[in-house]
Amino acid sequence: MRVLVVYGTKRAGTFGIADMIGDHLTEAGIDTDVRPADHRVAVADYDAVIVGGALYANRWHRHARRFVKRHAAVLRTRPVWLFSSGPLDDSASTTEIPPVPQVRKLADRVDARGHVTFGGRLAPDASGFPAGAMAKTHSGDWRDPARIRAWAGTVATELLPATHAG
Repeated sequence: MRVLVVYGTKRAGTFGIADMIGDHLTEAGIDTDVRPADHRVAVADYDAVIVGGALYANRWHRHARRFVKRHAAVLRTRPVWLFSSGPLDDSASTTEIPPVPQVRKLADRVDARGHVTFGGRLAPDASGFPAGAMAKTHSGDWRDPARIRAWAGTVATELLPATHAG
C-alpha cells in the first residue's frame, strides 16, 4: 500500500499538517510520500491519495485545486481524502467545520471519502498583504497535533485492511 499526501501552502503551515499525517501513516506501516501539490508526481503509482490545501479568504490554495483538477480521472479510481487548514482560532478543534463550497465541489468531483478542516498557523513576522496586517492581531499556531493524528488514524484504519488482504 502506497499513499501520496500532497499539499498546497504559502507559509508552510499546511506542509506541517501534511507531514504529521505522513508520519502517522508511516508509523502505522503504510508506505507514504509527502509532496508539494505543484510538483510532478505519478499519481497512478499510489493506492490512495490525501490532498490538503490552506484556505485563504474561503478559497483553497491554487496548487491543491489544480492538483485535484489535473488528476481527477486517476483520483476517482482510488481512495481520496481532503483536508483544509486555515482558521486562525481554535474553532477547528472544537467544532466540525464543513468544507468551503469550492472544496466540496472538488471532493464530489473525485468521490472523496472525507474532508476535515484543521486550524491554521500564521507567524507573527508574516509579510505581504493581507498576511502582514493579520499577523499583528491574529498570529499564532492553531494546528492541533492530537486531532491531526487522530484523523490520520481513521484514514490508516480504512487503508490497513486493504494492506493485509493483499
